[in-house]
Amino acid sequence: MIDAHCHLDLYSQPTRIADRANRLQVLTVMVTNLPSAFEKAGPHVAQFDHIRLALGLHPLMAEHHLSERKRFLELVDRTSYIGEVGLDFSNSGKETKHLQIESFRFVLSAIGIRPKFISIHSRRAESAILEILDEMQFRSPLVFHWYSGPLNVLEKAVERGHYFSVNPAMTQSSNGQKIINRIPPERLLTETDGPFVKLQGRIIEPPDVRDVEKYLSNLWAIPEPSVRAAVRANFMKIIQPIRAIQSPTRLKEI
Repeated sequence: MIDAHCHLDLYSQPTRIADRANRLQVLTVMVTNLPSAFEKAGPHVAQFDHIRLALGLHPLMAEHHLSERKRFLELVDRTSYIGEVGLDFSNSGKETKHLQIESFRFVLSAIGIRPKFISIHSRRAESAILEILDEMQFRSPLVFHWYSGPLNVLEKAVERGHYFSVNPAMTQSSNGQKIINRIPPERLLTETDGPFVKLQGRIIEPPDVRDVEKYLSNLWAIPEPSVRAAVRANFMKIIQPIRAIQSPTRLKEI
């Protein structure tokens, strides 16, 4: 199984959650909100074969970005996983809109042409994300996490080669279902966004991507093992360029 976006460090018992995901062989991309959180998590994540630590600069943490950018630059070569980064123009983020845009450009410049797995936050900023990518001629595929924007912008993102990670909450809302229906199977990944999603009153964990697999099995009319294989194949397409230049100085890559 693949959990392409999970905040393991924000659980009340992160080691327990990571250990269970690791034992069940759920390849989990552990996104972080700031470089300082990435550094703090590094020694703990190293013991888990199936956890991938991502370097983040979350848009809703914009007030910390200026003090954290130097560390982002110093750490960007230590991992091939980037997230959570992006833009948030909702009511929660509109006051820092301009700083977010500056930081997003900074992140793309820091990555440059290095192949990375990049998990993107894009709430009410989906078109802006694509515009900045075009402006900066950034051609690497991104993974839009919990996409909730317009379907016509989704189609533009698909045309540009981007991917989308889907969580159980999306399968339970009418808007989420419409979005899932428009994502080509070859561009879809599974995620939890734990601990920010609940299932039947409990906080979601990485193995709960099974719920998305079940939903997709019905939607695509194929068995669940075939869904799981398809999702893994999509993940491998993204990280194939990473594997090609794998370096011993980086954290685990695959």
